[in-house]
Amino acid sequence: MKRRYSSESNEEAAIDMTPMLDIVFIMLIFFIVTTSFVKEAGIEVSRPSANTAQVVKNGNIMVAIGAAGDVWVDKRRIEVDAVRANIERLKAESPEGAVVIQADQEASAGVVVKVMDQIKMAGVENISIAATDKG
Repeated sequence: MKRRYSSESNEEAAIDMTPMLDIVFIMLIFFIVTTSFVKEAGIEVSRPSANTAQVVKNGNIMVAIGAAGDVWVDKRRIEVDAVRANIERLKAESPEGAVVIQADQEASAGVVVKVMDQIKMAGVENISIAATDKG
């Protein structure tokens, strides 16, 4: 029995890439949705060092207090009295997040306490103060 080869059977088989592209886009969407975004405070501070400093995994609202007592939230300088409103807004965007205060080691303790009070009044119970590890 003789086999006949036609010009149609000599064409190369094409691989359908559509299912693979669908999977890649679904994975991309999954990683974008599950990523937690960190809200930067806005200034660089000289944090005090501590022997018992620990890493906080879910601190994604940053409040920075400069050496002169200036308060920064979300890369904007704000007054101490406006901290509550800003934290309430950021907390609405990420309800499971904690607040991390990055206070300069030269900052007044009174300003730090006022900022912590404003954060507590915004309904946040999980507040951390950033420090560098001595070790």
